[in-house]
Amino acid sequence: MIEGVQIKQLKRFCDERGYFLEILRDDDEMMLEHFGQTSYTISYPGVIKAFHWHRRQDDIWFVSSGMAQIVLHDIREGSATRGRTQVIYAGERDPVAIFIPRGVAHGYRVLGSDPLGLFYHTNQSYNPAEPDEERIPYNDPGVGFDWGS
Repeated sequence: MIEGVQIKQLKRFCDERGYFLEILRDDDEMMLEHFGQTSYTISYPGVIKAFHWHRRQDDIWFVSSGMAQIVLHDIREGSATRGRTQVIYAGERDPVAIFIPRGVAHGYRVLGSDPLGLFYHTNQSYNPAEPDEERIPYNDPGVGFDWGS
């Protein structure tokens, strides 16, 4: 585990019509200190989107459809887990909310043959004039993660 990363197991409330799933609540202890923005993205099978990280922004990710291999890498100065990589599998078969603190690089690979639907909630709104997003190539040797095939 990477220091500060938190995974909230989500509970489905099922009946004959389908199911209901709570993602975020204002009384969740691990959630955002301040709401900024919710965004949604679709990625196609086999796509790798990695890595990026933020100086000021915390993220909470929720995979709503498909399955993902989510990879986190701690690059924070002074962190007890600096240099550590954490892999989380999330999606329709394993519904979780993942809190990703600022300074932790993150990315994902779409697994299986279905597109991936990903909601991400942040503590700040995106500002195109001053974007808080730094990039690291998916195959960066400093991270050293093998995405497989």
